[in-house]
Amino acid sequence: MSDFLHPTEGEYIQHHLDHLQLNLHTWKIGPTTGFWTLNLDTLIVSILVGLLFFLLFRSVAKKVSIDTPSKLQNFVEMIVEFVGQLVKEVFHGKNKLIAPLALTIFVWVFVLNTLDLLPVDLIPKYLWYFGIDDFRFVATDDPNLTFALSLTVFCLIIFYNFKVKGFFGLGKEVFCHPFGVWLFPLNFIFRMIEECVKPLSLSLRLFGNMFAGELIFILIALLPWWIQWTVGGIWSVFHILVISIQAFIFMMLTIIYLSMAHESSH
Repeated sequence: MSDFLHPTEGEYIQHHLDHLQLNLHTWKIGPTTGFWTLNLDTLIVSILVGLLFFLLFRSVAKKVSIDTPSKLQNFVEMIVEFVGQLVKEVFHGKNKLIAPLALTIFVWVFVLNTLDLLPVDLIPKYLWYFGIDDFRFVATDDPNLTFALSLTVFCLIIFYNFKVKGFFGLGKEVFCHPFGVWLFPLNFIFRMIEECVKPLSLSLRLFGNMFAGELIFILIALLPWWIQWTVGGIWSVFHILVISIQAFIFMMLTIIYLSMAHESSH
């Protein structure tokens, strides 16, 4: 903690890339390694943002008014209609889960991404005075979170593949398409590659873009103060597009993959 106020450039970068961790073997908080390690900052931020999203939308739903809608209600309705229209256009099936799932993913990921626009030293320096040395508040630059999100979607893809197509129908699709039954080993290999790429594409795309964005903000913070505002402002404007596009892409790919799970090859 003594190096926080006067770190070297390397220490400054490393400090902002360290997680607040909990070792489940020793139940000690601090830098650690091993499989049974939780990134507490990622869990805290993602849970708090999820609760905020849930309570805000629930409050709007309970106070909805047709005659005199509030500005917040209009904003929420705009988001809901936007996502609902995309689901109608992209999802070719009947499933009441898809629209709420897409809405949750879009808003949750977008708000988590938006935290990257906060000054890089604002929250860490504030928490440092309370004895918390390492805390990364951009949860989507943690591959553990992005993989958890993508694996959840992947489990839904597998579930609906079996539910909609049945064991025989899915087996026929896996072994007989696209090259016919006589090339079933090749069909199977291609299908496994295709399915495994889905969670990888979802998680790595989001993680890579958000990690790169945060790292650039950290490097900008190392520049002299008189140039930080210019370069940081330009990058912030560009990064607004990045965080919006990444949330949109994650939502759209989720809809597309689940739509594919509800369709049968012909």
